[in-house]
Amino acid sequence: MIAMAAIIERFESDYLRQYQNAILPSHRHALDAMKRCRTSSGVHMLAQCSGCDEQRFVPHSCGHRNCPHCQHFESQQWIERQTKLLVPGSYFLVTFTLPAELRGLAWHHQRTVYAALMACAWDTLSTFSQNHKQLLGSPGAVAVLHTHSRKLDFHPHVHVAMPAAALDTDKGLWRTLRKSAKGDGYLFNHKALAKVFRAKLLAALMDEGLPLPADLPKKWVVDCKSVGNGEKALVYLGRYLYRGVIQEKDILRCESGQVSFQYRDSKTKKVTVRTVSGATFLWLVLQHVLPKGFRRSRNYGFLHPNSKRLIALLKLLVFKRAPANLYTPTPRPQWLCACCGAPMVIIRRRILPVEVHGPGGEARQQELAF
Repeated sequence: MIAMAAIIERFESDYLRQYQNAILPSHRHALDAMKRCRTSSGVHMLAQCSGCDEQRFVPHSCGHRNCPHCQHFESQQWIERQTKLLVPGSYFLVTFTLPAELRGLAWHHQRTVYAALMACAWDTLSTFSQNHKQLLGSPGAVAVLHTHSRKLDFHPHVHVAMPAAALDTDKGLWRTLRKSAKGDGYLFNHKALAKVFRAKLLAALMDEGLPLPADLPKKWVVDCKSVGNGEKALVYLGRYLYRGVIQEKDILRCESGQVSFQYRDSKTKKVTVRTVSGATFLWLVLQHVLPKGFRRSRNYGFLHPNSKRLIALLKLLVFKRAPANLYTPTPRPQWLCACCGAPMVIIRRRILPVEVHGPGGEARQQELAF
């Protein structure tokens, strides 16, 4: 496995020189964070064993949401929180894709276009649910913004996981989609979704005063497919939520100034290898860093965080389940002492490298296994 920090150390100067006119401040911040993640050149913390008082200097993780090293526990926490909100019934994964003609606009106005993309996707589904002859109510949904294709090209789209159910707040009714001749794999017509989504997003962009290209296609792409009870869909959405767009195990080679990585082709379903220069690889990864403070994941409708009490009541009265407050999250994994196996406790943080290294540059730290 090839570490991302090693690739950055080797190709950072080439990347900064080749893409200097396109690099954003958020890209530089992510680059600097991932370069020092769990390395001797970054800050450290001092861990002490609760059993034998053994002490170890441990390099800090960078904590950046695009770092493949970090946020594994946070990703699992998100999946557990969303799984807790699952309601009985069929779930669907609806994908709203921004057409290629609007990608340039999205790149130069990321915060505005991404927010409009997510808001219009939800507004479209809400409109269809309220007008559906069986649902006639407000739906609930979990939306996650992705900006990458499987080969790491710039490809903004929104995945929305939603149950085939709706809540009529005026009448206090909970409605679910009945089985039809088309089976459980049908919720809304994808062509109709695409038409409404196109109209809503273009109107939102014009309201923001953004210039629209003249060659916009009339047919957009929206995919709507059944995903069972929703658990696998949430795991899929949580996979890239905190840990960047590529896992280090998928980086195969770094030699002769080039980096090779693998991905599963969406059309052929076969594992494919892509080889690019080291600078281009860093660009492919860093171009997907979102604007500071932008939330990639958002909950809507009766799955919004403000509806926790409502979900608990539904589970108790409608679904005949225990209330949600009985849920116990998985605790963070403990660091264990290499000498006696007792838990390690952090007693000091943010220690500069100069304090960790002894005379003559001899390293005193011993990295703890994560």
